[in-house]
Amino acid sequence: MILTDSQWQSAQIATRVTHAGRRDKTQHGPVNPPVVRASTMLFPDVAALHAASGTRRSYARLATETTLALEQALCAAESAAACMLTPSGLSAITTTLLALLKPGDHLLMVDTAYDPTRLFCDGLLKNIGVTTTYYHPLVGADIAKWMQPNTKVIFVESPGSLTFEVQDIPAIAAVAHAHGAVVVSDSTWATPIGWSSFELGIDVSIHAATKYIVGHSDALMGAILTTEALHPVIRDTYRQLGLTIGSDDAALALRGLRTLPARLAVHRESAYKIACWLQTQPEVAEVLYPPLENARGHALWKRDFRPEYACGLMGLVFHGDITVQQVAALIDRTRLFGIGYSWGGYESLILPTAPSRYRSIDVDQWNAPMLRLHVGLEDADDLLVDLADGFADLRAMSVAAQIKAA
Repeated sequence: MILTDSQWQSAQIATRVTHAGRRDKTQHGPVNPPVVRASTMLFPDVAALHAASGTRRSYARLATETTLALEQALCAAESAAACMLTPSGLSAITTTLLALLKPGDHLLMVDTAYDPTRLFCDGLLKNIGVTTTYYHPLVGADIAKWMQPNTKVIFVESPGSLTFEVQDIPAIAAVAHAHGAVVVSDSTWATPIGWSSFELGIDVSIHAATKYIVGHSDALMGAILTTEALHPVIRDTYRQLGLTIGSDDAALALRGLRTLPARLAVHRESAYKIACWLQTQPEVAEVLYPPLENARGHALWKRDFRPEYACGLMGLVFHGDITVQQVAALIDRTRLFGIGYSWGGYESLILPTAPSRYRSIDVDQWNAPMLRLHVGLEDADDLLVDLADGFADLRAMSVAAQIKAA
């Protein structure tokens, strides 16, 4: 595909993720970039060896044609200046924070962060002299009250893990930049195409590529997408840590990325249908899914996200009289929803959650029984039947308990 720069910039997202990182029409051969399995690169002579020294073409840990193609495609999808691929989403987070923080620095971490992120802040970062303050996800521009002279990073995750609060990213970014800090985002829920992260003020956008980018539950990977200014800072730490991914995994992620817009359309439509149905169930106190018009955070989500690329992950809060045993009965009864961690693959998943275990703020708000659903690519009506069976077992346990009590 031969496009001018202006034509490429005006191309829609689905077009960009389909063509980025591929050969153009002046070249011939396979549609997909080759899967280059290599460790050592050979050179024709000493001069060529010296010329490649220090570049990404000197050793396969630094790049292959396959990993470069994935980096280019991800940059095109999210309009990033640069991309670094890591073995997992967590390693993308930890690498970025290690690159941007040093002993004596202060980190503002959103209280809804992914639990392993929190463990890293309270563990390794604390041990090397970085202090962390957890802030309320809905603080917005008032985050200025928590800024310190040594605050270097504000970490956001929107929607938040397990509780799905939507943050006012532009307001937070304005405060961060006014104080000389940078904004790092766990953007996994949004995916690279679900919002314009850098236009919102984010400086580093991190993805657990394991989820929607790979999309088929068959590879672990992380991605760090950066502005041009921050790329060399993070790249230096990235190289010193010796991070890399295999070309086979890169090929799987490229395959997933090509179909991401089409897959998200199905995830979105089915998730919305199921979320609406869940709201009608008497045992359900709240459905935590920002695309719902009456969900908390919907207005901010509609402002900052691309509605056509909403994903299929949501939370569910039950009324206080529902027990964790009843929730377990619901989960155990389902057949199409697998019970397991992770999400973003083609399959539907279900999991009990307890956000209060991982929060510093508003802990009591999240003490009710909860679960998390990932709505996959199965037929939505079949999934609804499966959930209805689960709710039937939940109710049967309630009736049995009432009879026993009488």
